[in-house]
Amino acid sequence: MKKAFGETRALRGATFSADAGEIHAIVGENGSGKSTLAKIMSGIVLPDEGSVDINGHHVTSPAQALKTGVATVFQEVLVAEGASIADNVFIGSQGVWRSSVPRKEQFKRATEMLGSLMGHPVDASAPVETLSLADRQWVTIARALMRSPKVVIFDESTAALDLSGAARLYAEMERLRSEGVCVVIVTHRIAELTTFADSATVLRDGVDVGILRGAEITETRLIELMTGVKSQAGLAADAHRRRSSPDTGRGAVLQAAGLVATPGARPSDFTLHSGEIIGFAGLDGQGQGEFLQTLTGVRQAIGGDVTAFGTDGREHRIGNLAEAIAARVSYISGDRRKEGIFPNLSISENFGMPLYRHHRRAGVIDRSAINSRFKEMSSTLKLRAGAPSNPITSLSGGNQQKVLIGRELAQNPQVVALNDPARGVDISTKRELYAQLDRLAQDGAGVIYLSTEIDELIGLCDRVAVFRDGALLGWVTGTNITSDRILAGMFGHLEADFDVEKALVEQ
Repeated sequence: MKKAFGETRALRGATFSADAGEIHAIVGENGSGKSTLAKIMSGIVLPDEGSVDINGHHVTSPAQALKTGVATVFQEVLVAEGASIADNVFIGSQGVWRSSVPRKEQFKRATEMLGSLMGHPVDASAPVETLSLADRQWVTIARALMRSPKVVIFDESTAALDLSGAARLYAEMERLRSEGVCVVIVTHRIAELTTFADSATVLRDGVDVGILRGAEITETRLIELMTGVKSQAGLAADAHRRRSSPDTGRGAVLQAAGLVATPGARPSDFTLHSGEIIGFAGLDGQGQGEFLQTLTGVRQAIGGDVTAFGTDGREHRIGNLAEAIAARVSYISGDRRKEGIFPNLSISENFGMPLYRHHRRAGVIDRSAINSRFKEMSSTLKLRAGAPSNPITSLSGGNQQKVLIGRELAQNPQVVALNDPARGVDISTKRELYAQLDRLAQDGAGVIYLSTEIDELIGLCDRVAVFRDGALLGWVTGTNITSDRILAGMFGHLEADFDVEKALVEQ
C-alpha cells in the first residue's frame, strides 16, 4: 500500500492482514502511517498503489466499506454539535428521506447502548455538546457498534478515555472478538496493548516492519521495531525518571484559595511552587479538567480566587484567559480539534500566532525569529511534517499535538498547565516532552500535568493531586506516587490497602 499527500509520503509500501475473531493492533510512531492505513481500509482515502479486500470484496469507498460490514471509530471525536445524542448515534445509518428505525426506538436503543458502554445512565435526547470529551467518544463508538459490524477499526479510540473507560472499551473489544468480529486497533498505549492484543503490526516510516503474535508482543520488542533501534529495553521503563524534589525554599508561582470550579463542589486550596511538577489525576468527570481550566483562566471560577506570582514580584489575579496570558500562564489542551488548532491555517501560522506579539519591531512581525523558534521546537519534539506552509490538517493527529505543545513552550511560560497533552502521541515524543517539562521546572517554571494515563505521572511528578466529586480530594507524594495509591485516591480512598482491582471491575 502506498499513499502520498503532496510531498508527504504517508505510506511507502505497507501490507496488513487480520482475521475474523482477532484483535489486531497497528502501532508506530507519529507519522508512521497508522491513521492513513486505517482510513484506506475504511474507504475514506484511496491508495496511490495497492488495494483493500475485506471478506472477498474490493473496497474503494466509504459506502462499500459500510456495505461490507466495516465500522470505524476515528482518532478525532467526530460528532454533530446541535444534534441530539441519539441523532449522533444513528447518523449515517438511516435513509436520506426517511428513517428505517422509528425515532422512539432510536432513543431507546441509543440510551441502552450508551448506558452499557459508559457505565452510567444517559439522556439520549440531550444535545451532544453537553457531554464530556470522553462521553462524546462513547457516542462515536456506539455509532459504529449500532451497525453490527464484521470489522471494527478503532483509531486511537482510547485516547479520550480515562482508565476505567479504557478498561470498559477493552472488555467490549473482547466481546466482539468472541462473536467472531475482526477488531483492528490503532494505539499508542502499548503498555496496555500487550495484555489483550492477539497480533500487532508495526509501521515505521510508512512501511510494515514486523508482525508480533501472542507472547511476542512485549513493550521492548514493539519499541525496537517502532524506532529501528536495538537495545531499547529500558526506553519505556525509563521514560519517567524520578525527579528530585524541588527546592523547598522556592516561592509559589500559582495559588488558588477556596476555588470552586464545578457546581456543588466544595472549595479547594492549591499551591504550585517554582520548579515543581504537579500531576492531576481522577476518574472521568471528577472535576480535574475544570479545575485546571479555571486555574489558567480558560473558564471562570464559580467561587474563590486564583493568583499568579510573577518573577517581577507582582501578584496577578487570574479571572480570564487574557489575565492568564499576561501573567505568563499557558494552557495546552488535549482536545486539539475543538480547543487547539486553527484548521484553515498553515502549520507555521498555527505555531506562530501567539508569538507574534513577542517578535515584532515597529509593528512588523519578525518572521525569521518565529521560524527559528519553529525549527528549534520541531527538532526538540521530532515533528514530522512537510513544508511549514502546508495546512495543519495535513499532519497526523499526534504531529498536530506537537505543534500545539511547541507553540506554548516557545513562549517560555512561568506556569504551563497541560490537559492530557499526550493523547495520540508516541512514546518517543512523550520522552521528549517530559524532558522539556523537566527543563522548564529546572529553570524555575511551575508545571501542572493532567493525564488519563497514570503511568505518565509516576516519576515525572513531585506531587499528584487526586480529584473526586469536583474537588481536590488529597495528595500523593514522594515514594507513595504509585499506580495503586493514585488509583485508590481516584476511587475516593488514599489508603494503600484499598482493593483497586475489585473497584475497577465494579466500575
